[in-house]
Amino acid sequence: MQFSTRTMLALIAAPILALSAAFAAPAAAAQPAAATQTAVLAGGCFWGMEEVFESLSGVTNVVAGFAGGSKETAHYEEVSSGTTGQAESVEITYDPSRISYRQLLDVYFTVAHDPTELNRQGPDEGTQYRSAIFYDNAEQQREATDYIAKLTLAKKFAAPIVTQVVPLHGFYAAEAYHQHYARLHPDDPYIVYNDAPKVEALKKLFPNLIAKT
Repeated sequence: MQFSTRTMLALIAAPILALSAAFAAPAAAAQPAAATQTAVLAGGCFWGMEEVFESLSGVTNVVAGFAGGSKETAHYEEVSSGTTGQAESVEITYDPSRISYRQLLDVYFTVAHDPTELNRQGPDEGTQYRSAIFYDNAEQQREATDYIAKLTLAKKFAAPIVTQVVPLHGFYAAEAYHQHYARLHPDDPYIVYNDAPKVEALKKLFPNLIAKT
């Protein structure tokens, strides 16, 4: 099954990584810097979702993890059973003065995943791979709902959009070996065939949003 393949690929990868976040202190008592905001999105394997959003200018951090279930079940092996209510998700921290929530939704619906696939994405099947927007406030809920309504009205997809718009009750980071997996393992066959094409599409369709390296 798909789960066992991904589990094997993940477990043989060395647990690497320390997530870094450096915050520069403002010089004198000037206006404080704009606060960052977060968005939690689910759309299949979090490896590819993470790589797509890490590529965006204005995104300061992306964490692969789980949403939709309890803290007690937020473990990869349990989530892979498809019985926990969890969805593989990414928590995106971004600077709203540089990139908007609407622009994140543009990327999410255009290149990050297929919003018409129910409880699956590509080779991965199960409710843990569902399409879902976990909103943290009323504004996110409104923007997500309106966005889907506009896509539906414009008939942007041949099949109905199945993306859930649901409240966020908790986001739980996945195990260390899942963090930045695509970037650390670009030659992994799963990444090459399923996730690298998304990043290439992102560069072609949203060149103005790509972070300068």
